[in-house]
Amino acid sequence: MAMMAVAFPILPGKTGEWRAFIAELDGTHRTEFVDSRERAGVRERTFLQPTPMGDLVIVTLEGDDPAHAFGQMMQDTSPFATWFREKVQAIHGVDLAAPVTASPSELVIDTAAPAVAR
Repeated sequence: MAMMAVAFPILPGKTGEWRAFIAELDGTHRTEFVDSRERAGVRERTFLQPTPMGDLVIVTLEGDDPAHAFGQMMQDTSPFATWFREKVQAIHGVDLAAPVTASPSELVIDTAAPAVAR
């Protein structure tokens, strides 16, 4: 199973709004959230990482092709996906609907695999 990770900074002063968003994803929008990830064929895990430069969110996707799944989820036109992208843009300042031409992150080391060529 493949995995990818993406980091998103939280805009200054928006951590409370992010926590409310996460509560919605784990509450009133839980079924839609889980269904969207199942349709894309991935398991998502999200971590909050405080740093001296501000809070950071780390999202991992695991599945057969997480990069493809990420693109699929970001192009979804359902009301849930649209709401999700709007919340992400307001909290993180990132437009997830913008076309991506490269992987959003680079794997640099994996203890369970051969050295990554650089």
